[in-house]
Amino acid sequence: MAVRLDHLALAALDAHESARFLADVLDLPAPRVSGPFVAVDVDDTLTIDYGAPPFEFPGQHVAFLLSEEEFDAVKARLEERGVTYYPGPAYRDAGTINHHGGGRGLYFDDPGGHHLEIITRRYEDSPGRD
Repeated sequence: MAVRLDHLALAALDAHESARFLADVLDLPAPRVSGPFVAVDVDDTLTIDYGAPPFEFPGQHVAFLLSEEEFDAVKARLEERGVTYYPGPAYRDAGTINHHGGGRGLYFDDPGGHHLEIITRRYEDSPGRD
């Protein structure tokens, strides 16, 4: 059997808010309660489970590989919501995107402080990436 990621648990100050944000921005099915978590089904093999821990936590980084059309749609939804995005993890040059390896990418934060990224091409295809 091949190893693959089944689910990812992320801490959130407000699990419902973070889950709704991700589902809305990525145009995914509505979040659902799953035990102590609020789950977002990313596809038929991956779920992101948001939970509110009783302690402070650092933001985590999660990247999503999208088609060109999906990228345009997510970028438009971010702009409609007034969410600031950046071309890289240093969070400089707001409102611009990167073109690593001939693809496109951008970074933005969710309401829980996680650092999300959308890309149209995997980075191993990008020699000389910043």
